[in-house]
Amino acid sequence: MAQNWDEHYAADTLPWDLGAPDPQLVKLIEAGRLPRGRALDVGCGTGSDSRYLASRGYDVLGVDVSPRAIERAAATPAPPGGSVAFRPLDFLAEPAPAGPFDLVFDRGCFHVFDEPADRQRFAEKVAACLGPDGMWLSLIGSTEGPPRDHGPPRRSARDIASAVEPSLAIVELRAIEFDLNLPIQADAWLLLARRRAVPAQPSTRRH
Repeated sequence: MAQNWDEHYAADTLPWDLGAPDPQLVKLIEAGRLPRGRALDVGCGTGSDSRYLASRGYDVLGVDVSPRAIERAAATPAPPGGSVAFRPLDFLAEPAPAGPFDLVFDRGCFHVFDEPADRQRFAEKVAACLGPDGMWLSLIGSTEGPPRDHGPPRRSARDIASAVEPSLAIVELRAIEFDLNLPIQADAWLLLARRRAVPAQPSTRRH
C-alpha cells in the first residue's frame, strides 16, 4: 500500500489534498466541539490539517503510510508557536503511536479499507489511542449521491456502525459533502465517536 500512495505523491495526483485545512474540521474547532490537547492526524498527507490544529494550540502528531507524503509535510514549517511532528506509519499494520490523544482525526483514511474486519480493527486502534474524554472525528465517503467513477470510496451508515460500535460510542453521524480537488460532488459522512464508558450492549428483542 505504501508504494501505491507514494506514486500518487510522486506524480502530484492528489485530488484529496486541498492545500488548506478541511472546512468541516475548522467548523468544529471554531464551534468548540472538539476536545483540546494532544491530536493524532491519521493519514495526514501533506499536513495541512495537522498544521491547522497546531495553530489552534494542539500538540499534533501527523502520520501517513506514504513516506513521500511525510517528507512533504515535514518540509513545510510549523505555524508560529505550534507543536507538530510527522512520521511515516501504517496505522492499521504497525503499533499505534503512544497515547493518550484527546483528538484523533482522519480525513478519508478509515474508508479506504474494503474489508469489514480491517475497518473494525481501525476503530479498535483509534479507541486504544484515545484518552478517557477523547474523541474521533472521521470524514468518510458515503453511499448517498449519484453514481460516480472517481472520488472517495463509498461506505454505508451500516458499514460505519458495524465497525465502530464495538469499540467506540457514536456521538454523531451526519451527511456532509467532501471538499475535493475534483469537478464532482462527493457525498460523505461526518462521524464523531468517543471512548466507551461501558461496553456496547447487545441488540434486544421486544418481549
